[in-house]
Amino acid sequence: MREDGGTALTVVVHLAAALRPHAGGAANVELDLPDPVTVGAVLRALAAAHPAVGRRVQDEAGALRRHVNVFVGADNARDLDGTESVVPAGVEVSVLPAVSGG
Repeated sequence: MREDGGTALTVVVHLAAALRPHAGGAANVELDLPDPVTVGAVLRALAAAHPAVGRRVQDEAGALRRHVNVFVGADNARDLDGTESVVPAGVEVSVLPAVSGG
């Protein structure tokens, strides 16, 4: 329970290997957020905790970068409601930059 009487959720965010150096080497980041939690709230909190990760995941306007995928459990947030997708209690979020090349 938060100080204002609302509830808070701890969300575990899994970072792909390419993002870990920008989060002090952390593979997972735990964020305490007010319920209900959205993908956008997770990304803002992640950027506040690790600004270098935030710059790689979101553009200057706060939109998810085109080559970054965010999964809520097994579902790509882009296939749900994007940054407005709700993150249910106990469901982990994964941030994966797309890998491309030829």
